[in-house]
Amino acid sequence: MSNPVLDTLRADQALVVVRASRIDDPVALCDALVAGGIRTVELTYTTPGLTGLLAAVAARSGDGIVIGAGTVLTADQARAALTAGARFLVTPGLPAEAAEIVEEGHAAGAAVILGALTPTEVLAATTLGADAVKIFPARAVGPRYLSDLRGPFPEVALIPSGGVDDDNAAEFLRAGAIAVTAGTSVVDPADVDEARWEQITTNAARFRAALR
Repeated sequence: MSNPVLDTLRADQALVVVRASRIDDPVALCDALVAGGIRTVELTYTTPGLTGLLAAVAARSGDGIVIGAGTVLTADQARAALTAGARFLVTPGLPAEAAEIVEEGHAAGAAVILGALTPTEVLAATTLGADAVKIFPARAVGPRYLSDLRGPFPEVALIPSGGVDDDNAAEFLRAGAIAVTAGTSVVDPADVDEARWEQITTNAARFRAALR
């Protein structure tokens, strides 16, 4: 069955994870990313006040933004993020409550992306019902590793994260990723602190261009 979040990821081939100590204007941040061609934005529990940030962006859902919550470690965090308007959940690995996180996400109609690295973890994530699997840290294994995973897992939607930038993003896509995760190369925390939205738009557009 088609998943709207994964459909957007396949179309754009990219999402952005934002790692910032604070985000004063999450709507302006997401608008800047959409202007640069990246509609799927992951705000994480490492940023204080995440649920309020999600709610602010979710209220602008008609603008084409697909907002989600990252670094989800518990079912309580999943529920809070979903209540605030998250349309997808991302974990950094396979937390103890991974099954409950998947259950909460699917009950709310959200996509769930579980983190993994080894083939055993990828298998565990798919067995738990993950809609996609985040391969993290991608910088540690490289595109060839992702290609190797495609052998036993040809139907699994793989999304590399961690160390993906303009120089290697297209290679990860050629290796079989449905999309790649951009991080500080697109959203530098300093740019967020200084509200340099035009710079973030430029970075996002450059990253999208590199995918081609």
